[in-house]
Amino acid sequence: MAKSRRATSRDVAKSAGVSRTTVSFVLNNVPNVQIPDETRQRVWDAARQLGYYPDASARSLARQRSGNIGVLLYRNADRVFSDVFLMEVLAGIHEVIHPKGYHILLEAVEDIAVADSYISLVRSRHVDGLIIAGPRADDRQLRRLEGEEFPVVLLGQLAESNLCQVDVDNVRTVRTVMDYLLYRGHRRIAFISQGPSIYTITQARLHGYREALSAANLPYDESLVRHGEFSRSSGYFAMQSLLQLPERPTAVMVGSDQVAFGALAAVRDAGLRVPDDVAVVGFDDVPMAADVTPPLTTVHLPAQLMGRTAAQMVMRLIDEEEITVRTVLLDTHLVIRHSA
Repeated sequence: MAKSRRATSRDVAKSAGVSRTTVSFVLNNVPNVQIPDETRQRVWDAARQLGYYPDASARSLARQRSGNIGVLLYRNADRVFSDVFLMEVLAGIHEVIHPKGYHILLEAVEDIAVADSYISLVRSRHVDGLIIAGPRADDRQLRRLEGEEFPVVLLGQLAESNLCQVDVDNVRTVRTVMDYLLYRGHRRIAFISQGPSIYTITQARLHGYREALSAANLPYDESLVRHGEFSRSSGYFAMQSLLQLPERPTAVMVGSDQVAFGALAAVRDAGLRVPDDVAVVGFDDVPMAADVTPPLTTVHLPAQLMGRTAAQMVMRLIDEEEITVRTVLLDTHLVIRHSA
């Protein structure tokens, strides 16, 4: 049986009694074009009746857009694809933008000191919007973008910025973890961050750690703080260093599950037991966290929801919609398993 012919923009124009140009303007939501509401409605009605929708290439041409959303990661490219949490975030972004005919353009930037390391994406119009995961306090290019009113959304927070931001309350979340460990009787609690101290998320979590110690009338001991490098191996070496202290910690809070997996291995290789000798708590709640030995107690971060929310915001900015709430903080919760 022969397949029925697919409807075209010419069919929609004929049915609605308008030109094909008008059809293109209406269905692609081209801004700053004066078309009466009654005419717009006729076009939409005709398109629905005929089952016609413009394809992605037509939308891009009509709007003079690239059809790409840039996702910037301050990370070595090799580490990006091993980070399960980031993959979940990207899945959330894709879920929102793909039905709109957009694609993800992934950019891993390891050295932001290199001139125009990512701002060229914006200037060349290779992307219509940008989602920046894990902002850094020393990123001057980001401050420049803020003044150009380009559609940018941060996955994370940057102080004194008017950019749209999607994150969790890292200070409060860390305090929740610390309160749990204190309740379990721990007083010598170490901290291993997910990345270097220049990242705003590291600064916020370290602030929460110090706040919790102060509230419990415990001193802040810098010898109990280590910084990871977004990798399992960095967690291993950080924990190994903590275990070599004259008085080792009885509990360790780790800024990501990926880094925590390395910390667990270091405890095991030292002939110690988790949680009997050292309790370990992670961050992210990636699927593997439930399968390691022992199953990892960790903070559940809504990775896909973070990606979806950031994508929705950047699409609204691209479409020049007003956004009244520019900082969205999503909920977290502690998942108690067997490592702490």
